[in-house]
Amino acid sequence: MNTESNRVEFKLKLTDKFERSVVAFLNYPGGGEILLGINDDGSTAGLVDADGDQLKIVDRIKNNIRPATLGLFDVIREQRDGRDIIRVVVSGGPQRPYYIREKGMSETGCFIRAGNSVQPMTEQMIEGLLSKRHPVSLQTTPSPRQNLTFEQLKIYYQEHGYEITSEFIANLDLLLPSGEYNYAAYLLADNNGVSMKVAKYAGTDKYDLVENYEYGNCCLLTATNRILEKLLVENKTFAKISYPTRLEKNMVNRTALREAVINAIVHNDYSLTVPLVEIYSDRMVVTSAGGLVEGLSQDDFFNCRSMPRNRVLMRVFRDAELVESLGSGMTRILRAYDRSIFNFTPSFLEITFQFDEDYKVGNSADGSDQATPQDKPLDESLLQELAAALTLPTAQVTAQATPQVTPQVTPQVTPQVTVQVKKILQAAIHPMNRELLQQASNLSDREHFRKAYLEPLISAGWLERTIPDKPTSRLQQYRITEKGRAWLQKATGTAAAEKSASQPA
Repeated sequence: MNTESNRVEFKLKLTDKFERSVVAFLNYPGGGEILLGINDDGSTAGLVDADGDQLKIVDRIKNNIRPATLGLFDVIREQRDGRDIIRVVVSGGPQRPYYIREKGMSETGCFIRAGNSVQPMTEQMIEGLLSKRHPVSLQTTPSPRQNLTFEQLKIYYQEHGYEITSEFIANLDLLLPSGEYNYAAYLLADNNGVSMKVAKYAGTDKYDLVENYEYGNCCLLTATNRILEKLLVENKTFAKISYPTRLEKNMVNRTALREAVINAIVHNDYSLTVPLVEIYSDRMVVTSAGGLVEGLSQDDFFNCRSMPRNRVLMRVFRDAELVESLGSGMTRILRAYDRSIFNFTPSFLEITFQFDEDYKVGNSADGSDQATPQDKPLDESLLQELAAALTLPTAQVTAQATPQVTPQVTPQVTPQVTVQVKKILQAAIHPMNRELLQQASNLSDREHFRKAYLEPLISAGWLERTIPDKPTSRLQQYRITEKGRAWLQKATGTAAAEKSASQPA
């Protein structure tokens, strides 16, 4: 492509007029492309800092242009003639007129393509486009990519007994009237540019970020499951030791946390930003964009009435059994917490789960009863069951599991086998992939985890694959069986492994 046109604009570098060009294409039917690092004659000049420019472009389009543009552009770094360039693909937006934020909806803020140039819009043009605006939805917003595949989505549907036909995509309302994919299809595709974060901080504020996990760029169902798996690992179980009882509890109610995350993902306004989960030393916070759906009051919300912002996502998540019915998630949250955990703003809905003071790491309820990770010595029969499951000699398991061993035991045998097995089985109460299951066990060696724990527990019938006929599937997960649950319940002495806990909320 060697010449500019009504669909293509060349720019040598990123300048202060960049937003004008983006706005012009947003207001132009069909949009267009902006190529940075290209001379006016179409020759390649290249960019000195393509990575830095790419980040600046995304930030400037997102923050400097209104209405929200998420899903209407793609920023792609490419090589041309051995040099770095950036291609910005801009779709014609459904919420025209678009404008530069600081200039407002005026002749100095609204632009449109006229041939191969950018021209200011007249007041009459602005009013004409404004009168034709219609509400944005995932169904009416075009996907920024059209070469989409849906193998992961099809697997989820097949696992739940659905037949995949040639009309599968059309039946899920993933197509525009033109036959192009919409933004809902983009979110559910095997590959996309949408990534959600789980951020973990050392303290009670955002000063010290210790971990920042990205989940996404894949089918939204897969990303959701990975976030839920991560939170199962982070949401530790602690025991308060007091006479005559031993009380065990998660840092956050598992069911409520799960429902909050799913609701945030399903009802998020993706034209603004993506959901976020933050873990602090004293709380977990789940934030979704968009605030309350227009027309839904806070009273309606707390009465568990539902107005899905994203009808397609709601349907798909119900088909995949991640949600049950409208309003059911809120019902479960309000069974465990009161209304004070919710914070509403015009643009966001934030749910804050404070950790119970009795179950914070290193804290105690009354200054004497320490809250500690759960652990319990096993009697001989349970050790024999564990040895049989792991195909290890009973003496070896006993030596590994007991803090004080006899002199005859080889001192190099140090891993806490019973503790690790309990952590694996507790994590697998909800289906979990191999990586997070290994993380829950605190084992760093992948091959050792697979050979010494994962495969033996599957062979013994304590764990099972969720996709048994495809052992190497990238969607493979593992869950506890009735046999494993029975051992875990005896080993922990609690109802933590009861079957009811393993049912989807």
